[in-house]
Amino acid sequence: MQLYFVITPPHSRYKLHNDGSFEIKPKGLNIIWGNDLRYWKTITNDGAELIQVSWLEVSGKVGPVKVGETYVVKFDIAVKDTGFGWGNTEVLIMAKIGKKGSYKYKPVKLACGDNGYIPKANEEQLEITVAGGEDLDLHFGLYEVWSGKWKGGLIIKKAEVTKKS
Repeated sequence: MQLYFVITPPHSRYKLHNDGSFEIKPKGLNIIWGNDLRYWKTITNDGAELIQVSWLEVSGKVGPVKVGETYVVKFDIAVKDTGFGWGNTEVLIMAKIGKKGSYKYKPVKLACGDNGYIPKANEEQLEITVAGGEDLDLHFGLYEVWSGKWKGGLIIKKAEVTKKS
C-alpha cells in the first residue's frame, strides 16, 4: 500500500498580483464556524454569507511581505437589506506582521445595504509597515467578538492586502 500526501503551498490560499498585492477569496480565509451551516451558507470563492453568529472572526495570512513596504488591508463586503445586529457595533479590521507581532486595528461600522470595501475609500485605511524580522507573514482579520450581539446578513466577497502607492 502506498500513501500519498498532497501538500498545498501557502500561496494557493491567495492570488499574488504582479504589483505585490494579494487577493484572498473566501475559501482562502479562516472563517470561525464557517463549516457549520447553522451559521454560514456554503463558502465558495464567490462569497461567504453569514446567516448568524454572535462571534465574528474571519482571518487570513499572506506573505512573505517586503521589509520597508507599507500595506493596506481591506475587505470587500456587502450587508443584505435584511441584515441585523450591526447598528452601533464596531467591527475591527486588524493586521500584524509575524505571528508574535502587535496588532494594528481600524474600527468600522456596518449598516444594512452597505456594499463595497471596508474601510471605505473616503475613510482612513488600515496601514501596516513592515519593519523587519524573521517572520514576514502578514496576519489580518475581521472581528466582532466583544458585543455578544447576534449578527447576520454579511457577505464577504474577498480580502485584499495591497502595497501603499
